[in-house]
Parts: sequence; C-alpha cells; structure tokens
Amino acid sequence: MEPKKNPTKDLNNKRGLYFVIGLCLVMLLTYVALEWKTYDNMHGYDISLNVADELIEEVPITMHVKTPPPPPPVPTPVIIEVVEDNKEVEETIIESTETDQEEVIEVLDVVVVEEEEPVEISFMVIEDVPIFPGCEKVKNKGAEAMRACFQEKMNKHISKNFKYPEVAQEMGIQGRVSVMFDIQKDGSIGNIRMRGPDKSLETEAGRIIGKLPQMTPGKQRGVPVRVPFSMPINFKLQ
Repeated sequence: MEPKKNPTKDLNNKRGLYFVIGLCLVMLLTYVALEWKTYDNMHGYDISLNVADELIEEVPITMHVKTPPPPPPVPTPVIIEVVEDNKEVEETIIESTETDQEEVIEVLDVVVVEEEEPVEISFMVIEDVPIFPGCEKVKNKGAEAMRACFQEKMNKHISKNFKYPEVAQEMGIQGRVSVMFDIQKDGSIGNIRMRGPDKSLETEAGRIIGKLPQMTPGKQRGVPVRVPFSMPINFKLQ
C-alpha cells in the first residue's frame, strides 16, 4: 500500500525553525510592551497680556475716628471788690490811639509767609499731566487727551516688555498684580511697589515698570510735583 503523504511535502521538517521564529516574536512583543511609555499632553498656555483698559487708582482705606468734643470751659467767677465810700480810687487813664500826620510811625519788619507748595498730587486731578515720551503732540488737546495717551503708551510698553515667568507657568500660577510707583519731580520713576498672588509675578511686574523711560514731570500751578500712579497687570494662563 502506497503512503498518501508526499515525503517532499513534509511539514514537520521545519518545525524547529518556526518555533524559534515564534519565540523571538513573542519575546520582542513582550519587550516592547514592557518598555512602552506614555506622556501627558502638554497644556497650552495663553501668555498674552491682559491689561485693564481703564486706569484704576487705588485709594487707601482710612477709618475716620470720631473723637468726643472737648468739655466746655469752666467759667471763671468774677470777683467784685467792694470799696468804701471815703476811700479814693485811682482811675486808669486810657491814652488815645489816634495819630496825626506829623507823628512818625515805626513800621516793624513784615514777615512774608510763603504758601507751602504741594508735594504730591494724584494723577487724576493734577493740572499738567506727566508726559510719556511720544505724547507731546496731544499736549494742547487737554488733560483728558494726555491721560488717554499716557495709558495707551503704558499698555504698549508693558506688552513689549512682558514675559511670563517660567516658574509661574510650570506651577500654574496666575492672577492680578497691582503696581504702584511715583513719577518724580525730575520725571524719573521711583518708589515701585507691587502686590500680587506670587513673588515671581511681582518681580516680573517690577521689572517691566523699572524699564519705563524718562518722562516730563507733572506740574501743579507750574511747579513740578511728585505724581503717584497705579495700575493692575493680569497674568493669565489658558
């Protein structure tokens, strides 16, 4: 009886090779599965500057303490001296204060009390608003036009020099920083103060204000005075 299988078509003669290939594929898949790493999607940050359109000057909160009025003065009793009828009383002679044209009147030195000039005037009420470089062309258009130009130049300066702190980005810190500074009598910037939710945001806001250019000082009645100014800078992550 002849065998039905063809000896040249035997499938078992390469079984060892197929086993080795399959084992290698399984080990490769196992290695890839163990070494497979996944990463979180990076969050997109919106570091665009959001500066308030309107200038907000913060007024310090003060408490008015009501003090009670002082007690009324105690009237001094009038002492009446009784003089006997037969006793002579010396009368006080009151000299006349009228003068004639021939009498020489001695005039003492006249002391002129100089009116104290104001040391500090608010930005919103000062007569001559400090001039930001580039706002000289609107000087003749009034105080409101000067304030609007000042605000516009401030916004452009902050947008140009703004840089979101990397530490604040990594920690997801955002918020509003209130910046206060003085425009000195010589037009320089001084006494910079910051108040915000994080030190890194305050430092960045102070750096931006410190780069402000020299300005024409504000004047009150023609005299240069110190002008305090405040504005908020919003740091926002999206």
